Parts: sequence; C-alpha cells; structure tokens
Amino acid sequence: MEHLRKTYLFAMLDDAQLEKVAAMAQKITLSDGETLFEAGTTADRFFMVVEGQVKLYRLSLDGNEKVIELLRPGHTFAEALMFMDQPSYPVSSTAVGDVELISFENQDFLALLRDSVDTCFRLMGDMTMRLHHLIKEIDDLSLQTATGRVAGFLCSQLKASGEAQTIELDTPKGVLASRLSVKPETFSRILHNFTADGLITVSGAHIEVLSPNGLRDKAESIGFCGASISP
Repeated sequence: MEHLRKTYLFAMLDDAQLEKVAAMAQKITLSDGETLFEAGTTADRFFMVVEGQVKLYRLSLDGNEKVIELLRPGHTFAEALMFMDQPSYPVSSTAVGDVELISFENQDFLALLRDSVDTCFRLMGDMTMRLHHLIKEIDDLSLQTATGRVAGFLCSQLKASGEAQTIELDTPKGVLASRLSVKPETFSRILHNFTADGLITVSGAHIEVLSPNGLRDKAESIGFCGASISP
C-alpha cells in the first residue's frame, strides 16, 4: 500500500480507507504501444501509473497525433470524469514502453469519497492545480515560439547548478516533439541550433547541457515565461 500512500490523491486517507482503496485496485500491464482506452469509450475507471509512461493524445481529422500529456509513476488520471453523469474518455491512451498501472472503479471510489471529506477536498485541490497548469500551458503553446518551448522544456529538466549537466530523455523524441507542439524535424533542427550555439551536445537520448545558464538565457530572451509543459 506504500505506493498508494505516496500518491497525492490518497495521501490523506487513514489506514482503513487505504485498505479499501487497495482492495478495489486492479493491476494492469501494457506493452509498448498497447492501447489502454480510446477517446469516446465509456469512462468507468480511473488509473494510477506505477511503472513506465502513459501517453494521452487526440487525433486530428487528418490523422495527426497531438500528445496532450505524458504521465509518469505516481500520477493518477481520468479521476475527474467520475463526477459526470455519462462519462467518456476525451482522449486516447497508450503505453510508452512497458507500463504497469492500477485501475480503480469509479463507483467504488465515489462510495469512499462520501465517507471522507478530506479526500474530497484533496481531489478538488488536485483538479484546481491541474486547471491552473492547463491555463499556463495554453499561454505557453499560443504565445511562445517553438524554440522557446524546447528551450523551456530543457531548462525544466536542469538542476539549479550552473555547471554542465546531462539530460537523459526517457521519452521518444517524436512523442516529446508532439507534447511540445512542434514537428519532429523542427525539434531536431532546434536541438541542432542549440548545438551550433555551444549550449548542448546531443547523442541519441543523451543531451549534455554545456551551458545551463546560457540555455536559460536563451529561453528568457525568446520570451519563454515558464516551464509548465512537462514531458
């Protein structure tokens, strides 16, 4: 139950409530590229990532994929849908690499919420934070350049130190590019430009940031106002 206790949504539950959550949990394993659910299907469960990454995305009319969010271990998703009368998933979801999830039946969890005011407030707080995050992300996607978004993402992966650092990309570059709303070739070109500027070197999934302060200056100089677009 420890991985449940460390998750924001369940952190306020007492031992008895946590045991109820553990009893209703169902383990799911997915292989790379395997679909968890598709947009429009009935949303009768929500999920928590235990291992790996889960990609939430939508398809445009011409079949292009737009990654909405990449979820890592400890994150829950689709829980807000339980409050709808006839919920359906607004996005599709697939595994990025091998994934282990826990799913929870909405009606069972709603019954628990009726007995836990603290958890209700916890859930509302979580949804409020996500709303603020989405508003900030809309600003970044609509007001910032592609170069600014890539620079901001790289800066978000850095430690506070101004010394050279290595970033290990654990997400395929094509998926990451979609998450940042840039084309894969644009993403590669921007990395090449940063390399030419002496800010980074790239070798596969390894990005050596030679000048963290220079990269931050680059992000600020092109108007990136934050790092809310997480991978």
